[in-house]
Amino acid sequence: MKEGSRIAVLVFCVYLQGVFNLCHAQTSPVIDVKATTVSTRFNTPANYIRVSNSENSFAYYLSSFPLKENGSKVYLYNGNEKNRQDIHAAVLDISVGNKDLQQCADAVMRLRAEYLYKTKQYDKLHFNFTNGFNAAFGKWAQGYRIKVKGNKANWYLATKPSGSVEVFKAYLEMVFSYAGTLSLSKELKKKSVNNITAGDVFIMGGSPGHAVIVMDVATHVKTKERIFMLAQSYMPAQNIHVLKNLSDPDNSPWYHLKADEVLKTPEWSFDAGTLYGFE
Repeated sequence: MKEGSRIAVLVFCVYLQGVFNLCHAQTSPVIDVKATTVSTRFNTPANYIRVSNSENSFAYYLSSFPLKENGSKVYLYNGNEKNRQDIHAAVLDISVGNKDLQQCADAVMRLRAEYLYKTKQYDKLHFNFTNGFNAAFGKWAQGYRIKVKGNKANWYLATKPSGSVEVFKAYLEMVFSYAGTLSLSKELKKKSVNNITAGDVFIMGGSPGHAVIVMDVATHVKTKERIFMLAQSYMPAQNIHVLKNLSDPDNSPWYHLKADEVLKTPEWSFDAGTLYGFE
């Protein structure tokens, strides 16, 4: 092939690549790398609009949750990097602690608890241990603590009443130690994916089990079908992160699911019918 022909072919190939990239950009959700919350960093795909939520709702709390700087890595509780850095689209700006406690279900409970604590809904701030014991923050704040022996747990008065942040964090550590996917799955109410909202949870209880929380939801302007974003922690305990959709990179991090479909996330597949919501 003559030199002039080679150059012409090269130019044409560059042109085709540019067209491909342009089309890809037009069909992919726009990411604002400077934005600092879930709803501002990730725009919706074409023909979808976000579901609006009241400002005092759990759904609004999650969709407006602050994010770390774009490109941030996911770290484990011990400061080491997670072995996979290719599955997250963003990292939530919330601590992971220095113990191997805040894993998958714990991350869901952490976000729910932080919301209830922030909005002072202490009567709703309670979780069951795996043995069925109800650990209520209201009781904990009265100065009571929980003694666990074998498969039994009991309250005992240990200190003066306080609902401080330090007391709240100690409560969460206790919950993380004795609750998990199995206990949380029994507390939640089963839902249809057609009615999915931010704050819902895909969960499969067991050892091992897994749970991911819905952070944001959008609906198609014509069909009204819903798409959603997910966040998780994992094992070992690690930063809570927004998951990429590796099965649909053009629309990632948004997911779409029909009622009878398996939800495939980067590190877990959830059977059909495993969506639940808080009461």
